[in-house]
Amino acid sequence: MTLNKLREQGNRFLGTSTSMKLLYLKVIQLFVSLVALATLTIYHGFPHSSQGDSNMMNVMAFSFGFYVVQYLIKLSCNIHPKKHFKATWLEAIVIVTIVTEVSSTILTGDLLITNLFEKYSISSGKDLSIIMVHGCFFLSTLIALVRKERCVALIKRHPAVVFSLSFLGLIFTGTLLLTMPEMTSSGSSMALLDAFFTSTSATCVTGLMVQDTMSFFAFKGQMVMLLLIQLGGLNAIALALVLARAMRSGNSVQQQNITEDATNLDTFQGGLATLRKVALWCFTIEALGALALGVVWSSAIPFSGLGDRIFLSVFHSVSAFNNSGITLYTDGFAHPWLATNWLVHWVISTLVFLGALGMFALFDMFEPARLRDRLRHPNKTIGFATKIALYVSMIVVVFGAVSFAILESKGVLFGMSNFGKLTTSIFQSVSRTAGFNSIDTSAISLPMSLIFIALMFVGSSNSSTGGGIKTSTFAVIGSDVWRKIRRFDHAQLFNRTVNATLRSKSYGVLIFFLVGNIVFLMILSITESSLLSGEKYNIIDLAFEQVSAMSNSGLSSGLTPFLSPAGKMTIATSMFVGRIGTLAAAFVIASNITDTYFKNPEDHTVVG
Repeated sequence: MTLNKLREQGNRFLGTSTSMKLLYLKVIQLFVSLVALATLTIYHGFPHSSQGDSNMMNVMAFSFGFYVVQYLIKLSCNIHPKKHFKATWLEAIVIVTIVTEVSSTILTGDLLITNLFEKYSISSGKDLSIIMVHGCFFLSTLIALVRKERCVALIKRHPAVVFSLSFLGLIFTGTLLLTMPEMTSSGSSMALLDAFFTSTSATCVTGLMVQDTMSFFAFKGQMVMLLLIQLGGLNAIALALVLARAMRSGNSVQQQNITEDATNLDTFQGGLATLRKVALWCFTIEALGALALGVVWSSAIPFSGLGDRIFLSVFHSVSAFNNSGITLYTDGFAHPWLATNWLVHWVISTLVFLGALGMFALFDMFEPARLRDRLRHPNKTIGFATKIALYVSMIVVVFGAVSFAILESKGVLFGMSNFGKLTTSIFQSVSRTAGFNSIDTSAISLPMSLIFIALMFVGSSNSSTGGGIKTSTFAVIGSDVWRKIRRFDHAQLFNRTVNATLRSKSYGVLIFFLVGNIVFLMILSITESSLLSGEKYNIIDLAFEQVSAMSNSGLSSGLTPFLSPAGKMTIATSMFVGRIGTLAAAFVIASNITDTYFKNPEDHTVVG
């Protein structure tokens, strides 16, 4: 019997409601994926008996069998199987992997992937592969269901709510995972508040920590944090794309413009193709960063094997590019093994800088087609938004590095070589958006602390994983201030006029962050009054921590582990607000915009 005849019989069996039954199949697949993931969570998160181990493995076997069967059904019922195969290539690869591993188990009694990982001393390789299989099917099913018209309509209607809930979902999922006993080195559950704080910090790619990542968390806990960092970083970019696409239809022009400005998607070309492009570039840069780190790690680091070296390289590469600032070493890059490992510092600085530039700036500068176009046409340059991101970022980095080198020459830099001073100054200036430290941040002088507060407040560029008011906002406000000082008629940036609407939006973002930081700092000054009454910390340290939280920077004065429960909740809330606040506020403003065809009489008052 040919494949076409088999497909015809299958469609005849399903009847006229083939599409509806396939939808039911997707829903069942989503349910099976959730059950499998829940089983895996229990399996890896809690101690269990041999009988429980056997029962959970049976659930895994059933789920794998279901994945294979449902994929074959969908493939056979599709009238264009080749197109379906191309559209679901990831699922197809996973299915082939499952079939290969099952065959290997039947023939040899072991999994091929287990032998591969054991060869290179990679621990938990089998477990990781199983988790990845179920995660792929869960995500693919969820994406397929989200594409339905009702879900798209919901996103169009409440984009800011969807954006916020996606982060909350990641935060609460991470919290539940981190509270499981197997996530910690001691085998005891992490305190709920500390788990919530850690999950928020990782998801919002901030990096403020209440526990030592190196000693407190087991390998499983570190893996959870790695996933939260990666998903949190991609979520900020990917959801911005989705929301902008949703806003392009069914909403007012004002709403569309404001949303696009909030996400820096004026060059948005839409669709899943852009999402795939973002993911591909992210993973490629992170892979190259991990490769570079794997080569330049200090020989003083006692790696347990190649697997340990690979994991540490991947973790720090992902953390750096996503501007998270979380490390697996006590004291960060000030750890004795890394303090003078300058090549590592330069690799990390490069990854942080690229991540802070934003994906669309990277596309504009390094996409092969655009590079070829600029080579053929020398008069063409990078775009206006890219110029702002690149040049302002470089100015901020240079200013921060020079300030650090001068102000800390007799402080934390004292005794270093000239190359060490240069590397450390640039590293700390670049890390204003990430929170890495190669020196004791609590030991820096008061003037440098104030400069760091200002640098963190400015933050990274649009369409990046970093926070702050963004370099574009800083540039626009700077151009307007210069216009007023010189009494020009128009604000200018890179030979382009900055219109009044853009200037107003920039001032709105500035006020939003100023007011937010002031409010949270006032709350912290009340909740942490006992901490401030001591001799070790003062209000500047508290302001440093607050601005770092809301700017999603992660630089710390060392105060975070000593915060009260109310203080931890305040800082966690600040991190979340800093992560989603701009887009949410923009949509709220846009949703209340109404066109008016009249204006009240003008008048005048003295300002300033």
